[in-house]
Amino acid sequence: MSLPNPRSGNQPARRGRWERFKLTRPFSSRDLAGLWGSILGVLALALLLGWALDMKGGVVIVAAIPFISSWFDSRRILFQFDAAGVRVADVLLPWSDVTQFVVANPEGAEQVLIGVRLRQGAVVPAGAGGRPAHPAMPAPLYVSVQRHKFDLAKMLTKARKYAPSHLQVVVAEPTGERVAS
Repeated sequence: MSLPNPRSGNQPARRGRWERFKLTRPFSSRDLAGLWGSILGVLALALLLGWALDMKGGVVIVAAIPFISSWFDSRRILFQFDAAGVRVADVLLPWSDVTQFVVANPEGAEQVLIGVRLRQGAVVPAGAGGRPAHPAMPAPLYVSVQRHKFDLAKMLTKARKYAPSHLQVVVAEPTGERVAS
């Protein structure tokens, strides 16, 4: 049995965790306090276990780092899509429910709005409500992202690379909507 050559042009794109489009919110003092509190708690636990059980504290620290890092990262994510699906704030959506990404760039605003349109019949997950409608955003689920963090060209490249082929990226403007290219 021979393995396919990964450098040949007929290979499908790799769909790993590192291949994603992610936008995060700015650091908050609450999140940073939680991060440092977690780090200090793990250090204290490592010292306690080292003293009480004559265990190497470094094992506890090394085992806890991925969990702390993952928790901190997930608290900051505003919008993300990867091989598993789409995340808008705290709402996770499967690719089968998403038809379009909508990008609205209101005049004079410091924020860019990024949202998703769902397929007909798809149900908005519980807990997704509560965000008031924005006149510039026609999609029901959206987040606002700092303008300097958003790059439409990068979003399009990532979407073409590993989003399903049915997905469109639409730019909503005051004069109407257009498919981004």
